[in-house]
Amino acid sequence: MFRVSKTRTIGTTTPLLFGVLLVVVYLCKDLTDRKTIPLQENVKNNGGERAPTKNSSSVYSWPRCEPNLTAATSPDFSSFSNMIQDFLYYRHCRHFPMLLDTPDKCGGADESADVFLLLVIKSPPANYNRREVLRKTWAKERLYKGVWIRRIFISGTMENGFEKERLNKLLKLEHRQYNDILQWDFQESLFNLTLKQILFHEWLEINCPNARFLLNGDDDVFAHTDNMVEYLQGLKDNNGSKHLFTGHLITNASPIRSSASKYFIPFQVDDSESYPPYCGGGGLLMSVSTALVIYKMSQSIPVIPIDDVYIGMCLAKAGLAPASHMGVRTLGWYIPSKKLDKYDPCYFKEHLVVHRLLPADIYIMWHRIHEPDLKCSNSKETETAIYRW
Repeated sequence: MFRVSKTRTIGTTTPLLFGVLLVVVYLCKDLTDRKTIPLQENVKNNGGERAPTKNSSSVYSWPRCEPNLTAATSPDFSSFSNMIQDFLYYRHCRHFPMLLDTPDKCGGADESADVFLLLVIKSPPANYNRREVLRKTWAKERLYKGVWIRRIFISGTMENGFEKERLNKLLKLEHRQYNDILQWDFQESLFNLTLKQILFHEWLEINCPNARFLLNGDDDVFAHTDNMVEYLQGLKDNNGSKHLFTGHLITNASPIRSSASKYFIPFQVDDSESYPPYCGGGGLLMSVSTALVIYKMSQSIPVIPIDDVYIGMCLAKAGLAPASHMGVRTLGWYIPSKKLDKYDPCYFKEHLVVHRLLPADIYIMWHRIHEPDLKCSNSKETETAIYRW
């Protein structure tokens, strides 16, 4: 009797146990798919923002950061420009909603080592003509000397109302065609360039951590990317995994306190007496290893509006030094004689970066330096022009 009873019990409970097991498996799968993100939605971070939720992209989708209204109580606040006031309201914000993304730009995080040189170009939404010229010239994605050059434009938003909507649509259409734009929903301004830089470094760590080198520059520079690849390939024992940060080195600089200057920095924004050495932000080269260190250091350094100075602060905190490269000319160029053509391609073909050219000049120069019959003089006058500008 006992054996029969036991057999019947097992026979009736087996389907029940099997059903319970299916429910457990389903719940576990559901939790895995959600990645426990809902549990984090009310967690605060250091900036007073909610933790992010994941969307279909590989980057976080953050809620809009609210302004710190107590900033208006700082001395002389009402006398500052709208740009400075906006910076003080939002300087605590490190994350903004992402409008455009290209998470597969480097082939995915695991495959990103295939990208030798990533061109990171700061470009406001309205600068369509500049972006189009760069796509056709030095920022063209291509294989050169056996390595890949890739391109990204990084942008915020501009204007308000219908004009903002129109410019955002412009970027969206470009991105649909070229897949080369990162855009966040913050206001483009001179004082928000540091924010743009930090947001890019965060994107880099998630999507492209194993790439080798970066060109960090503006959309009005002429960049000789052929020379860059050859220079970087010639580095001794550095494939991007070691420190590299080079460009136009600036030392002994300090905040500009004159309110008449475009670069006026009031004490309420930054009370530093001097800046550490840094490289001009118009165009510089760095290894991805150094870029990731910069991002790590930025997590504990208050934001200041001058982006190249801020990067110098991050380097200093990490115990790393920027280096000078004579091929980077971010302050323009000087030709010592009116008899010489300022736009002679022989001046440009030996350099890495030259700042502030119009789109048409960039287009022409890129084609001229690649003319197979280009012949350059070795006269002392020409050499002087090349090495003094």
